[in-house]
Amino acid sequence: MNLIRFNQHPASMLSELMEDFDRNFVFHPQSRNFSPSVNISETEEGFGLELAAPGLKKEDFKVNLDNNVLTISAELKNESEEKSEKLIRREFSYSSFSRSFSLPKSIDLDKIKADYKDGILKIGLPKREEAKVAVNREISIA
Repeated sequence: MNLIRFNQHPASMLSELMEDFDRNFVFHPQSRNFSPSVNISETEEGFGLELAAPGLKKEDFKVNLDNNVLTISAELKNESEEKSEKLIRREFSYSSFSRSFSLPKSIDLDKIKADYKDGILKIGLPKREEAKVAVNREISIA
């Protein structure tokens, strides 16, 4: 049996393990490739779209509508710099995402609204009046 010596302190090993976990399993908008999760719901009044993007600001988003295609995008730029007597360290990170959704013709494009709160971008897509489901009624047969 061979013995292997570790020159690392157990506390530093734990620190490295936690950094690996954060890097691989925790959502960081600063990571280069990220695509936020989206929930879409429908009611009688319209559709609701919720995009989960914690850590962003509402100024980071661009929401565009072109030929019934709704595009949500964001671009982040992070720059940091550390200076000491003999060392200057600069780090730059850039990341972006873009999600596009084809909207049905039943959406009233002039009444679309967006709101960002608590890390969730909510977009309301109201239906046109003629597209709303009529009240249930019985139809007599002639």
